[in-house]
Amino acid sequence: MKRRLFALFIVFLLVFSLTSNVFAQSYSFTLEKEEVHVYWNEDGSMSVDYVFVFNNNAGAHAIDFVDVGMPNYNFRNSSITADVDGNPVSISSDYQGSGSGFAVDLGSYAIPAGGRGRVHVYVGYIDEVLYPDDDDDNYASAVFGTTWFGSQYVTGNTDLTVSLHLPPGIQPDEPRYHLPSNWYGNQEPESYMDGNGRVTYTWQDTTANGYTQYTFGASFPKSYVPESAIVTQSFFESLGISEDDIVGALMCCGFAFFFLGIPILSGISQKKRKMKYMPPKIAIEGHGVKRGLTAVESAILMQEPLDKVMTMILFGVIKKDAATVTKRDPLRLKVADPLPKKLHGYEKEFLEAFADGKNNRAKQRKRMQSVTVNLVDSVSAKMKGFSRKETVAYYKNIMERAWKQIENANTPEIKSQMYDEALEWTMLDEKFNDRTRDTFNRGPVYVPMWWGRYDPGYGRATVAKPSVSAPSSSGKSVASSMPQLPGSDFAASVVGGAQNFSEKVVGNLNDFTSGVTKKTNPVPVSTASRSSGGGGSSCACACACAGCACACAGGGR
Repeated sequence: MKRRLFALFIVFLLVFSLTSNVFAQSYSFTLEKEEVHVYWNEDGSMSVDYVFVFNNNAGAHAIDFVDVGMPNYNFRNSSITADVDGNPVSISSDYQGSGSGFAVDLGSYAIPAGGRGRVHVYVGYIDEVLYPDDDDDNYASAVFGTTWFGSQYVTGNTDLTVSLHLPPGIQPDEPRYHLPSNWYGNQEPESYMDGNGRVTYTWQDTTANGYTQYTFGASFPKSYVPESAIVTQSFFESLGISEDDIVGALMCCGFAFFFLGIPILSGISQKKRKMKYMPPKIAIEGHGVKRGLTAVESAILMQEPLDKVMTMILFGVIKKDAATVTKRDPLRLKVADPLPKKLHGYEKEFLEAFADGKNNRAKQRKRMQSVTVNLVDSVSAKMKGFSRKETVAYYKNIMERAWKQIENANTPEIKSQMYDEALEWTMLDEKFNDRTRDTFNRGPVYVPMWWGRYDPGYGRATVAKPSVSAPSSSGKSVASSMPQLPGSDFAASVVGGAQNFSEKVVGNLNDFTSGVTKKTNPVPVSTASRSSGGGGSSCACACACAGCACACAGGGR
């Protein structure tokens, strides 16, 4: 009897141990890749296509269900299809997240511990996803937030790509994108026409994660969708004040974040947005580099600070003998009459801002903003059909090669000559000021012939004679009588002149750029307030303004 009891006890322990191990298993996986395509259709509905690539961690529970959050409850179950590595699987109502959504039942294709699988989900019809644009009554707002999984289940980074496809028929220059939320990748999307002729905005970040909701959006003329497809809200609904929203806000974030955090984050986001004066580039991918841009046009394409761009134009017109600085503070120019030939259009417009010789700073700023707007429009037109990314890389390479030639020059004469010829290109460098100081801090600098037209006090400088002449890159020799300045003085004059131009002429750079941005890349609709519970297992889509279509959290599976 004792032996039997002992044997039963041993069996009980073994069974209990095995059962405990089974129950101890939990979901633990890496979301290796996620690709989302969101389509706003001509009837105003939305279609969503998700691709998830899971790597299930060793010893983890098999991935047998995948919860997919939806923007609202107005989706058709009959329009949903899913597959695992190409094998069709069923859709289940056993959704474990809060809010709206569904579960994908992987069934016999469940991803085992240590396994890898590709889960593809397509939702063909979601209604009531468009709202009036807060800033333009003629525009509709379309915002989408990705689904996410519980942070306690997800490990590692995710290569995330989100593409928004706007309704058919919209022209490239009509829509505008919104700044993404919670996004640490490039704020500006890659913009192009997809294979079906739709304007498309794409964001990608290889260091994203699977437990954060990222929000993206765009606005477009509402004439491209039926009026009935745009959801109108009452006053309280437009503020996001409903019973569900209040409860969600209280549970997830609290009053402090709702009343303080959102305005602060919105203010930071808007400040960054105002400095983005270039509209998103609409280009057909694969058409390569746009060659032939000037250094100033390249600076516009790279969205360099506009005070730097204006300074580049100033140097350009002085070098071409089109203007002479008669006073630095306040900046006054004597414009040549007649003007030299072969001036660029933006250079002529720039000179017109100073042509009357009066010190009317407000008028000058307004005219320079107009110069910039026209310059942005011109660069945008030239870039149609070309890749912005490849073109920017091409001109950055020109800038870097120019600096290398200057820095590697064997003599002060050659270094000075090369700097003169490539001055505007070197200014494309973000570290232009520091690099100029480092390059010319030691030894003399042989100033260019136009220097007296730039520096009114130059005539009082001590002039020395170089001992040799040096050939320029164009084959001409540097005159042996070319005057020189101490390198530190020359560098300080170049850098200080640029800074003086910014402070005394452009004024507040943020205000100056904002005035340009309003015309070239209008400020988008403010993104909606969204709150989520810990671990991704709950969600409250609190739309504090128009244009909310946030996908609630998956249930952590």
